[in-house]
Amino acid sequence: MKNFLFFLILAPCTLFAQRPVDNRKREIVFKAVNVIPMDRERVIENQTVVVKNGRITALGSEGKVRFSKEALVIDAGGKYLTPGWAEIHAHVPPIDDLEPMKEVLMLYLANGITTIRGMLGHPKHLELRSRINDGSILGPHFYTTGPSFNGQTVKTAERGVEMVREQKAAGYDFLKLHPGLTKETFSAIAKTARQVGIPYVGHVSFNVGVWMAMEAKYSTIDHMDGFIEALTPGIDTLVEQETGLFGSWIAQRADVSLIPKLMTGLRTNSIRVVPTQALAERWLSPLPAEEYTNDPEMKYIKPEQLTAWVNAKNSYTANPNFSKAGAQKLIEIRRKLIYECRKNGVELLLGSDAPQIFNVPGFSIHREMKYLVDAGLTPYEALRTGTVNVASYLNQSDAGTVRVGNVSDLVLLTGNPLKDIGQTKNIEGVMIGTNWLSKEYFEKELKKIEKL
Repeated sequence: MKNFLFFLILAPCTLFAQRPVDNRKREIVFKAVNVIPMDRERVIENQTVVVKNGRITALGSEGKVRFSKEALVIDAGGKYLTPGWAEIHAHVPPIDDLEPMKEVLMLYLANGITTIRGMLGHPKHLELRSRINDGSILGPHFYTTGPSFNGQTVKTAERGVEMVREQKAAGYDFLKLHPGLTKETFSAIAKTARQVGIPYVGHVSFNVGVWMAMEAKYSTIDHMDGFIEALTPGIDTLVEQETGLFGSWIAQRADVSLIPKLMTGLRTNSIRVVPTQALAERWLSPLPAEEYTNDPEMKYIKPEQLTAWVNAKNSYTANPNFSKAGAQKLIEIRRKLIYECRKNGVELLLGSDAPQIFNVPGFSIHREMKYLVDAGLTPYEALRTGTVNVASYLNQSDAGTVRVGNVSDLVLLTGNPLKDIGQTKNIEGVMIGTNWLSKEYFEKELKKIEKL
């Protein structure tokens, strides 16, 4: 699938290449590795996994799988091989310059993310997707949304219809909905999207509400937007400014006895949910900005961007509607909603909304998985949100698990994430299509991206 750099290694047995290995004909072998196949919660120990031309071609007990003497052999003894993860609420710079986009793609890859869905579209993203697909740019598989549908871009139902048709014709994969839509404009967008066959995802506008959104068959509702409002008695007497971002000012008024009704609506309408809990836990928590500014990954963020994030956090905590108790209640009810989705068969998809307030691309996905576990999911269930569930959502029968015939989007870890979800951060290398990217390669490339 990709043709980034060709690196010839003559020795049949080596550890990690210093540059990407992209060879459509040459086998890449993970030797003596513990496989986490993700078909169910298990580890298959001491396996040999053979990859060729972007596919897993063999998998079996160590010493019983044959491969060519020209193969690149990776000594993976004691390590763990898992499917690559998805970031289903990613952001790629919506600009005309591809170079900053490449930096963001590298941050995702370095963190084991092999699929992303961009959530603020730009025409240049169509070129980026094409160049990723033909191998001229190294990056995760890229699914695109078009420019935002919101109260400023869609002032009439007629304009909403036009935008849907324009974005479908341009070739975007999804429509991105933002706040500010009315019942009239949303209905026109949804009806036309169904007619032309393009799914719509993202925010739920306050004047639309989650009940209407579910009936209209959103493809995914991101941020759990509108959920707290749907649980709040008397919401029809409030204006949007009184509710706060994701219901942050009214969380203490939410009636949890209404959660079963909400879950039934989501499940019945086959709505997938992208919680982006990392955004809430870091931006909307009662903790001050200083809790996050010294995180190691902030060195990949420009100082002015970090300052903007600090200002956004301080603005939130300085709002007269803010209280530590209210903020803590918001986090608690969001965790409960995540757990209830899992419990009630509402499919969760992994996404963190990066780059966004204190969420650095790639790194924030590891935090997101940790927050999912904090909400009551097992590590295996958290891992499924970014592997099996995403493959199902994207109708990919050859992805999301480690088995012969599947695409070779893989992550090699030093520890077992089924026992400790924090092990997802301990990456020894990433396989994306036909490219093997070693830990040493990422260290070199990430050094170039440092901003602080």
